[in-house]
Amino acid sequence: MIHRWLFELRYLFGRAPWDTGITPPEVVAFLDRTPPGCALDLGCGTGTNAVEMARRGWEVTAIDFSSRAVRAARRRAAAARLPITVVQGDVSDLHGVHGPFDFVLDIGCFHVLTREGRARYASHVIRRTLPGAIFMLYSFTGDGGNGKRELPTEDSLRRLFTPAFALTSVDRGSDGRNPSAWFSFLRTS
Repeated sequence: MIHRWLFELRYLFGRAPWDTGITPPEVVAFLDRTPPGCALDLGCGTGTNAVEMARRGWEVTAIDFSSRAVRAARRRAAAARLPITVVQGDVSDLHGVHGPFDFVLDIGCFHVLTREGRARYASHVIRRTLPGAIFMLYSFTGDGGNGKRELPTEDSLRRLFTPAFALTSVDRGSDGRNPSAWFSFLRTS
């Protein structure tokens, strides 16, 4: 619960460093080479990426647990005159979100979930995608633990998402302080 209030406070004071207002080049490259379909934006924040996908013809559902972020995402979609479904909810419990989705995007949401939340999240993503769907995940990464919260590793992600998804690429990097990576998965079964 405290964790949720910290996110709300960041949006209240306009200091949400994860919400840059810019769609990452990895996502733009994917959208450039992929015909539109149905997309799910997990942890959508103020809707930057949902709007970019919708501008390119995607039918977008976006979800975030922050009421302030959801209101901002709805305003952004309305200002762009794009029909984006923005839902306030928990990314580890997608019962109110209907698929199937051809593309699932998560930029920095997964790594803040608990181990149990990650397992529920994976189960919901698997149930809402069909073979051929792409799942792109940007996450801070770790060696299994950092003292505060266990960060995902390539192995932990494989355990959660396979055999339904195959890990097709890992692009490692850093935000300047924390190791991170873009993980791309293909829904195979």
